[in-house]
Amino acid sequence: MSLGRRLARLAAHLQDPCKVAAFQRLCGVEGPSGWADAEQRGPVANGGPAGDQAHPTGNGAMPGAAGTPQRWRRRPRRNSLTEEEDGSQEFATRSRFLYYLFSLGTELGNELFYILFFPFCIWNVDAWLGRRLIIIWVWVMYLGQCTKDVIRWPRPASPPVVKLEVFYNSEYSMPSTHAMSGTAIPLALLLLSYGRWQYPLMFGLILAFCWCSLVCCSRIYMGMHSILDVIAGFLYAILILVVFHPVVDLIDNFNLTYKYAPLIIISLHLALGIFSFTLDTWSTSRGDTAQILGCGAGVACGSHVNYIMGLQLDPPPNTLPLSLSSLTVTVFGKAILRLLIGVIVLLLTKVAMKKATIPLACKIFCIPHDDVRKARQRMEVELPYRYITYGMVGFSLMFIVPCLFHFIGLS
Repeated sequence: MSLGRRLARLAAHLQDPCKVAAFQRLCGVEGPSGWADAEQRGPVANGGPAGDQAHPTGNGAMPGAAGTPQRWRRRPRRNSLTEEEDGSQEFATRSRFLYYLFSLGTELGNELFYILFFPFCIWNVDAWLGRRLIIIWVWVMYLGQCTKDVIRWPRPASPPVVKLEVFYNSEYSMPSTHAMSGTAIPLALLLLSYGRWQYPLMFGLILAFCWCSLVCCSRIYMGMHSILDVIAGFLYAILILVVFHPVVDLIDNFNLTYKYAPLIIISLHLALGIFSFTLDTWSTSRGDTAQILGCGAGVACGSHVNYIMGLQLDPPPNTLPLSLSSLTVTVFGKAILRLLIGVIVLLLTKVAMKKATIPLACKIFCIPHDDVRKARQRMEVELPYRYITYGMVGFSLMFIVPCLFHFIGLS
């Protein structure tokens, strides 16, 4: 058998939804009665981006066995854009610990984590490091989301897979952008911080391994990706890191010092967003792509304004390498206070911009906005809303909030 045919068979084996279902069963996740029979009959065409096809048993109704009190019923996790009539029902799990552990893992690739992690890093740890992490994150996520819309592989079939969340069920599956983010961020954190910060290399390697493993396994546990999707996302992220890590200093220096950097950055990111919106019909992937590009543009523009105005966020060169030995209760308290105040400002900025941009975009392009969910599925609304809103969030992160800290004596 030729090498190409062997690789094709291996890929088909790793893409098999039955392998995902087997991992879920190993972790104590149970579908409704008749789920095992459905697995033996073979996978049902599931909800790829074209929408879930209904099946008689739904996606997790609990078997009514009175003798299994240790089973725990849950509903799939969803967001505001998830259709209520998506066919998902209750599922059961025998291990609350694994459910919460893998829920934490999947949150490491969601907006809640990003809006806490990146601000904490920039305001309290090292702005130099935070800017470079965001540059790498933007490119990793953009390329991952666009690749999904080019390859167009559906999510694992359900049944046999039990969907524990339906946040991104309208997106395609290959590659896993959670796996890409969960690989790129900890590895970039290690590559950029080691030598600049004093800590044992083994500590950084263990942290990166645990972070990456938790995120990757969580996507299989949640039923959102096949093993092949996760492996491809892991390798794709490493490839992007190999390309972008050597030039991340040049990109950051350009963002800070070049006179026309804001104009070029805004135009480039907007053009990339428009291109991504032409790849396929609506899915949450398009909005997330515009959101990521807007955030990256806002951070870059805020960094440029900081540089022009002489607002120094980076640690002075004479303090390098940095150490955690100076951490005290006072320093920790100020860090938590900065995070609390800053995140509140970011959330208020997000809410205010959302309230302003969606009706404005609807009015400009003559789109009814009685049903906000439907309106946001139009490119004329979704692209400017996401891009402008998160562009302002990124700008506030790098410029407005640090200015506020300086004003109130928290810098």
